[in-house]
Amino acid sequence: MRVEIGGCRLFFDVEGAKLRPDGPRMREVPTLLLLHGGPGADHSIFKPAYSQLADIAQVVYFDHRGDGRSDGRDDAERWRLAQWGDDVKAMCDALEIERPIVMGVSFGGYVAMAYALRHPEHPAKLILCSTAASPSKIAVQVEVFERLGGVAAGAAARAFLEDPSPEATREFMRLCGPLYRRAPEDPQVNARTIWNPRLMWEFRRGERETMNFLPDLHRIKCPTLVMVGEDDPMTPVPYAEEIVAALPPELVQYERFAGAGHGIVADQPERFFAVLRAFIAE
Repeated sequence: MRVEIGGCRLFFDVEGAKLRPDGPRMREVPTLLLLHGGPGADHSIFKPAYSQLADIAQVVYFDHRGDGRSDGRDDAERWRLAQWGDDVKAMCDALEIERPIVMGVSFGGYVAMAYALRHPEHPAKLILCSTAASPSKIAVQVEVFERLGGVAAGAAARAFLEDPSPEATREFMRLCGPLYRRAPEDPQVNARTIWNPRLMWEFRRGERETMNFLPDLHRIKCPTLVMVGEDDPMTPVPYAEEIVAALPPELVQYERFAGAGHGIVADQPERFFAVLRAFIAE
């Protein structure tokens, strides 16, 4: 399914009804809007794991502008966090989604912060998972990659993070890709993802290195859950800690996951979904 947003058709998918029979009435459940990582990937990375949340929420997936099954793959001028953040609000308006719980994972977390800061009254809750709010701390990332995979992995990570050329990307994926998580990688995930490598390269060379939400995170107005894996090499623990420190303390819940990398959902699924369920239900 697609919806027209500012001259661009955005793909979305839904699991679970918003209104559910409950005796003599129809009971409304929260809407959980999932913002995928990348950039240059699509919503399929959430499936099938997140389907289990459809028993307590209406789960809405969508592909960011320029990604997956959405339009805008050649409109590089609009590959900006402000645009992606506004797309979240505009899509909710078009679909009449009110007070969503918005979860951003990795790059999706950047979009979630852009959205929440530009539209602070809109989200009911915010979930920031395995993400960052400031320019890259390459030395910190390389240190974790080297700890997990040795000197060669550290060197490959540095080359990619400093200049994500096609050659550096291939070597990074070979040596560092397996270090993203502790659980075995599902070989089918990449096969079913519709990639846009150009978007990834341009974003990493550009706005990824200039964005800084930290000075503004105090303006967040909704309860916010921050989640990080203690072995996450791409968005290590210091990234999460600075987000937590910048958020209003009365609104933030911080969860660290031992034995988990960038893919907490694969490495610690039981605790991951237990934390999510409790936060959604509060």
